[in-house]
Amino acid sequence: MSRSGSHSHRVRWWCLIVAVVAVWVQQVEGVWPLPQQLHQSADRDCLSPQRFSFTYGRDSAAQTGCSVLDAAFKRYFSIIFPDFTTLSGLLMPENELSNDVVLMFVVADTLSVSEGQAVLRSVSVWGALRGVTSCLLSLLFFYFINKTEIVDFPRFAFRGLLLDTSRHYLPLYAILKTLDAMAYSKLNVFHWHIVDDPSFPYQSRTFPDLSNKGAFHPFTHIYTQSDVIRVIEHARMRGIRVVPEFDSPGHTQSWGKGQPGLLTPCYKGSVPSGSFGPVDPTVDTTYKFMASLLKEVKFVFPDSYVHLGGDEVSFACWQSNPNVRKFMEKMGFGKDFTKLESFYMESIMNMTAALNKTSIVWQDVFDYHERIPQDTVLEIWKGAKYQTELSRMTQAGHRVLLSAPWYINHISYGQDWRNSYAVQPQNFSGTDEQKKLVIGGEVAMWGEYVDATNLSPRLWPRACAAAERLWSNEEKTLNADLAFPRLKEFRCELLRYWKYVCNYSLSTSGLFQARCAYKTKHLVFDIFFFF
Repeated sequence: MSRSGSHSHRVRWWCLIVAVVAVWVQQVEGVWPLPQQLHQSADRDCLSPQRFSFTYGRDSAAQTGCSVLDAAFKRYFSIIFPDFTTLSGLLMPENELSNDVVLMFVVADTLSVSEGQAVLRSVSVWGALRGVTSCLLSLLFFYFINKTEIVDFPRFAFRGLLLDTSRHYLPLYAILKTLDAMAYSKLNVFHWHIVDDPSFPYQSRTFPDLSNKGAFHPFTHIYTQSDVIRVIEHARMRGIRVVPEFDSPGHTQSWGKGQPGLLTPCYKGSVPSGSFGPVDPTVDTTYKFMASLLKEVKFVFPDSYVHLGGDEVSFACWQSNPNVRKFMEKMGFGKDFTKLESFYMESIMNMTAALNKTSIVWQDVFDYHERIPQDTVLEIWKGAKYQTELSRMTQAGHRVLLSAPWYINHISYGQDWRNSYAVQPQNFSGTDEQKKLVIGGEVAMWGEYVDATNLSPRLWPRACAAAERLWSNEEKTLNADLAFPRLKEFRCELLRYWKYVCNYSLSTSGLFQARCAYKTKHLVFDIFFFF
């Protein structure tokens, strides 16, 4: 099944959702992100694992054997009924269903609702997967159900989350757990900033010395090819794309340890200083290396996008190097080193295009360029005047991702999720056609002060604010005070999910402990995990 572009299809479903039960039954508060339309009735019924099953409708284009939905049914059944181990009735043929079985039909063309049944209608497998997620968000631990109609579809097609695995190595279980939480929040793109200055943990088949010499440890702090495949498959089964980033020409100090001659030698006066700067853009060997690496990336990472970076290039080392200065003179660049960076990035983007990949680059590339391939996606990370940048980029006809206001590695005291929630991605000066070029955005979790011990409490539920902004109707979700009860409940649901689905059969083991408050005045963000 194709994974590119299909996540934005319109989704409509009916589902039975458990009400939160205390002394009385009340309306469900934990649906996050907020659906486009949600109508609940007071009708309710009991939910029993012996009477619950999933099935495909006769007219459904998807049937038993669809790996994504079959796996989702089993995964969610175990979450709904964590103490029920008999799964023989999980996928029941339609002609064997009794009247008291609670169902989930996945159909392509029809919509029907009858007593004791929940019917989900979607035009794609990925939409069905999102629908199953929403329908079952509140089916944990509470065995009363109330009938609910949901009409839903995403506002933006690209709803991403960036993890930085270079500054601190993140073990595999931490990445997989993050992917699970992304799926519950309907984030659908994992931007894997896999390498950077501090370390090169990606184990390349073509250039094994990159990780052998550039990783923090060549055996314990790397991502093997099988690790990468596992991440991609885990993500695919949850409707999440994996977009890798190999950022250059800057942020490449770790690359040089395993690839001699790649980085620019810095000079002090007329002699080398012994230090190195960005990738050397003046020698042919650089482009041969990058062509080989990108060719490998194409086959390892199947997504149509690849992120090429292009940000924060320091020109001091290039300025000090006499060979670089001669190259600048030869090319007619004068002393404008932004033209040298442009020359390099244009070459790399052309390589990517030749591999039938679409480039994503940071906004610096646009700021320095006049000749960017038109299909290149630009990502805004500088926070001060991002509305102005949105106007400029879309006026030039480029698709744009917004990340600047969602750098949630920055923390502050109190409910800082409200700042993320207040962002309006299309609130800039431009035509309607320009605003359609904003294809989504990303939450960024950079790793200077984040590792596996504090990743989850830094990310969740703070990232959920951006997730709702990228999925839901903006006019219905402008009030953070109204969103607060749902976010509070959704946070508790995340804790319950992790408690029952965090066992990834890795070599690590230990005790999971969590604290969750239902009736607190303020959200509690400190989650305790021990692995």
